[in-house]
Amino acid sequence: MTDEDAFEDIVDLLADEYAQSILRATNVEGMSADELSSHCEMSKPTVYRRLEDLRAADLVEERQRVDPDGNHAKEYYASLSDVHIGLEGGEFECNIERRELDVADHFTELFENL
Repeated sequence: MTDEDAFEDIVDLLADEYAQSILRATNVEGMSADELSSHCEMSKPTVYRRLEDLRAADLVEERQRVDPDGNHAKEYYASLSDVHIGLEGGEFECNIERRELDVADHFTELFENL
C-alpha cells in the first residue's frame, strides 16, 4: 500500500458517518458493540465492520471488560486524538496523533470488578 492509498483510506474512514459516530461515542467512555449499536442507532453488523476498519487504522483500542455479574465483554475506546492534513510538495500528508490509554487504570478496573 502506498502512502497515497493509506491517506485515502484514512480520509474515507473519517468521512464515514458511522465511523464518526463510533469515534464520538468511544471518546467519552468505552462501549461494547451492543452498546454502540444502541447508542449510535446502527445495526450490529455495521458496528462490527466499522470497528474492524477503525482497529485496522489504529483509531480505536479494544479492551476486555468484566461486568459485576462476572460476564466478559469487549469494550472499545477511541485512541484518535488529532488528525493533521497538509499539502507538501504536491503531496498530501496525514499525521494522526493518538492518545495513550492508561493500561494501569484498565487493570485496576478489571480487578475491582472481579
